[in-house]
Amino acid sequence: MARATRLEYRNVTMRFADAAGRGVTAVAGVSLAVGDAEVVALIGPSGCGKSTLLNIGAGLYAPSKGTAFVDGEPVEGPNAHVAFMLQKDLLLPWRTVVENVMLGAEIHGQPRPQRRQRAQELLDGFGLAEFAARFPHQLSGGMRQRAALARTLAVDPSVLLLDEPFSAVDAQTRMVLQGDLARTLTRAGKTALLITHDLTEAVTLADRVFVMSARPGRIVEEMTIDLPQRNDPLARRRDPRVNDYVARLMDRLHIGEGALEPHGAECGA
Repeated sequence: MARATRLEYRNVTMRFADAAGRGVTAVAGVSLAVGDAEVVALIGPSGCGKSTLLNIGAGLYAPSKGTAFVDGEPVEGPNAHVAFMLQKDLLLPWRTVVENVMLGAEIHGQPRPQRRQRAQELLDGFGLAEFAARFPHQLSGGMRQRAALARTLAVDPSVLLLDEPFSAVDAQTRMVLQGDLARTLTRAGKTALLITHDLTEAVTLADRVFVMSARPGRIVEEMTIDLPQRNDPLARRRDPRVNDYVARLMDRLHIGEGALEPHGAECGA
């Protein structure tokens, strides 16, 4: 049975003006759909418009052409169905960890007892219950990212938009966090669109991978990842087929052929 579509881009084009007032097209004619409880990775050269697409899906940018949809409704501004997690944790230094996790639910007007209970449950699930009363500067980088992920999930979004969420941590911590994310998405049945420059991360976390061209970013390939155990990235990493998928993605991105980076100034990562 086909999955219901949670996030969709239909023929989306985004143009910006550069510092000199010249028009720059970040993405052109992008169409893709992400199904219910599906994880899709978006890869491509720097500046090809990946982050621009996430900003459009979150309602932070209005596309120059085309439309983004969440749960079948056009995205016309920020909405409660979407949660965004960035490269930096952006925890508020004056709030405790539990207060940071409660922030989104607080903004949405959820009663304090409910949002505190939900925050405590999430912190317990991420192994951070004993650090609930600490402040962000008292946590390691990996713990801060776990807290940021808990904050993202606390508003119970339909769609998670993840912009290189683990790029700021070391390789070992990154693999641990990938496992946390994969298990959480599977357990909660969440839909996610993930940006990453790590091809192995894309293959081990996603059901499908979309490859974008250099700017103006277009979808040039859709790859289905036919591997078991998406809820266990470490088990996937041990599958020899991962290397085959990564090699195919490298070929599609022309890595090693001098064509990875776009020409000219960047506009939209």
